[in-house]
Amino acid sequence: MPVYMGLDIGSLSCDGVVVDERGQVLSWSVVPTGARNAEAIARARREVLERAGVGEAEVAAVIATGYGRDRVEGRLASVTEITCHARGIRALLPATDLLVDIGGQDSKAIRIERDGTVADFAMNDKCAAGTGRFLEAMARALELSVEDLQGLDAAAAGGVTLSSMCTVFAETEVVSLVADGAEVREIVRGLHDAIAARTNGLVRRVAPSLSGLHTAMSGGVAHNAGVVRALSRALGCPIAVPDHPDTVGALGAALIARERAGESRS
Repeated sequence: MPVYMGLDIGSLSCDGVVVDERGQVLSWSVVPTGARNAEAIARARREVLERAGVGEAEVAAVIATGYGRDRVEGRLASVTEITCHARGIRALLPATDLLVDIGGQDSKAIRIERDGTVADFAMNDKCAAGTGRFLEAMARALELSVEDLQGLDAAAAGGVTLSSMCTVFAETEVVSLVADGAEVREIVRGLHDAIAARTNGLVRRVAPSLSGLHTAMSGGVAHNAGVVRALSRALGCPIAVPDHPDTVGALGAALIARERAGESRS
């Protein structure tokens, strides 16, 4: 039975998805990228095949995406993250008109047409402000894990505002707030609100009005319920999050691999 693989090579993780001939997900894997992405790519590929219970010989096509996509050997093609994320989210949440993707080192807002094609997108890839790396740095400053952040702001009043989104300056600001006696939950709420405000500016570049739009979120940061809540407040709309938001790009890549392999056979 032929299968199709998508690999999304990001700065923090290498994500793999395998689908069958019907486009059904057989397995997924998320592996930390680390300092050697070639090793992480090999591990992600090995894990996702093992979980699917198939061998390399059964892989009919591989599509790679993400910043490290050109490092994937034996790929049928490399496809942009924008295209793969749009394809992946529509497979999981078909009503999605607007996708916000916050990954390890960049953020994207993608406007999707009714037919699933990309209508417009905006991307922040010039700095890590508001991304997974930003949250990691803030968690370190608070002596917490990234996982600890998501629930801490639920009971916060929202009395803390961060003045800088630069990772270096924000970290210094967080340390000063702790020294001044600010409650950790209020600082975390301020961090999440700052990320949401920055992301809101990105979203408005592709969707000035969100009226009638179904909005979803992907990327590793979507695991943080606090950021999702803050972004929902900033955008003024509910935000849908799929079960495995960090694998949306890899899923889109796998589905594109299936389609392109079929085209090459016809």
